[in-house]
Amino acid sequence: MKNKIARHYYIPEAETVFPKADESHLIDPEPVILRLAAKQDSKYAFLIAKEMRASALARGIGIAYRSVESICEKMEKGHAVIATTTRGDWAGFCYLEVWENGRFVSNSGMIVSPKYREQGIAKSLKRQIFDLSRNLFPNAHIFCITSGSAMMKLNSKFGFEPVSFTEITRDLNFWQGCQHCVNYSILESKKFKNCLCTAKFYEAGTQ
Repeated sequence: MKNKIARHYYIPEAETVFPKADESHLIDPEPVILRLAAKQDSKYAFLIAKEMRASALARGIGIAYRSVESICEKMEKGHAVIATTTRGDWAGFCYLEVWENGRFVSNSGMIVSPKYREQGIAKSLKRQIFDLSRNLFPNAHIFCITSGSAMMKLNSKFGFEPVSFTEITRDLNFWQGCQHCVNYSILESKKFKNCLCTAKFYEAGTQ
């Protein structure tokens, strides 16, 4: 039976995280609210894209760059989750993309603002985007690729299993999204069958 894109619109319940006070920053931390991103959040897109690029350069690992325009598009579609403080500062972001007519959904673009890291925001973002993916596209296999050990461990907690690249989408548009990654030449030389990243996979119908 072919997978079909779900037609209903799902709005995840907002979640609040209370960061811990820290001597180096966040002396009087504000609550951070995680919610479905919307068109009005496009004001944060430049900062999100800037931090994605800065994080990739600082860590020297494969984080594909996303343009401001693509981030805004995900927000407007209701395919992204954002974390902001009660004052309106950006704290975190991630999004989903649909491939092969709903057969696969990728969870991508996970990024947390440096001053809000190690506060549990990444885990909450993952939970929100995972629930959004499963509710919008219940017949889709969900996957992500990452080279970061922390993200690999986090995905494992949500039931994702490591697989070869041949078990996730073969849509070339997905792989072209890796062109800004520092490891793209390796991926290309391997004909998109493996790279330094690890693919993590959640099979549709898994409870």
